[in-house]
Amino acid sequence: MLRDITLGQYYPADSVIHKLDPRVKLFSTMVYIISLFCFRGIAALVVATIFLVIVIRSSKVPFKFMVKGLKAIVILMLITALFNLFLTPGKTVVSFWVFKITEEGAKNAALMAVRLTYLILGASIMTLTTTPNQLTDGLEKSLMPLSKIGVPVHAIAMMMSIALRFIPILIEETDKIMKAQMARGADFESGNLFQRVKNMIPLLVPLFISAFRRADDLAMAMEARCYNGGVGRTKMKPLHYEGRDKRAYLIVLGYFALVMVCRIYFPFPM
Repeated sequence: MLRDITLGQYYPADSVIHKLDPRVKLFSTMVYIISLFCFRGIAALVVATIFLVIVIRSSKVPFKFMVKGLKAIVILMLITALFNLFLTPGKTVVSFWVFKITEEGAKNAALMAVRLTYLILGASIMTLTTTPNQLTDGLEKSLMPLSKIGVPVHAIAMMMSIALRFIPILIEETDKIMKAQMARGADFESGNLFQRVKNMIPLLVPLFISAFRRADDLAMAMEARCYNGGVGRTKMKPLHYEGRDKRAYLIVLGYFALVMVCRIYFPFPM
C-alpha cells in the first residue's frame, strides 16, 4: 500500500506537459479542480473525462502508474460514498432497519466517487510531471504579488518544496521500519480496529524519531550553507513563458468555459 502512493513523486519523460512552465501547471490544476466541483450533468462529465484523458496521454506517464495512487484513498472514497448514499434525502429506493437509500443519494455517491478519482488523477499529473524545485519556483513566482503586503512567499514555497520532497522519503522509511518490526514478530494485519491501532505504536514511534532527526539534519545543512531566506537570492534557471505556455493557458480556459456552458445549457441529469 505504501508503495502505491504517487503523490510527491516525479516521473521523468519527454512530453509537452513536462516542458510547460510550472506556473501554467499550478494554474491549470487549480482550474481543473474547480471545474470538477462545478460541472453538473452528463455533458460536463464527458468534457472533463475527455480533457483528463488527453492530458494523461500527452504527459506520457503510464496510466497504470497513476492508478496506483488511487489505492491509497479507496477507504476515503468508500466513506464519502456511503455518507452520500445513506444521508441524502429524496425518493427512497431501498429501505432496511434505520437506513434508506434514495435515488438522489445514489447519484451523489457515484458523482462524488468520480470527482475524487478525477481530482487525484489531475493532481498527480502536476506532481509527476514537475520536479519539486520547479514547483517551488512556480509557486513562489505566482504568489510574489502577496509579498508586497508582508506575506512570506519564499518561506511558504520552501515549506511546500520540503514537504513534497519528504513524502517519498517518509514512505520509504515507513516501509523499512514496518518490515523490520514484522521480522521481530510484529503483526499489523490481524485483530480488530483497536488492536491494529495499538499495533501501530511500534511503527509510529521510530518513524517520528526518524522524521525529527531528518528535519534537524536538514536545518543544520541549511545553516551551514548560510541560508537566510529569499532576500537577495537569484535563480539559476529563471522562469519565462514560451509560446506553448500561452497556448496551454488558452486551452485550459477554453475547457473551463466549455464546462460552464455544459452546466448552464446542457444540465442533463446523471
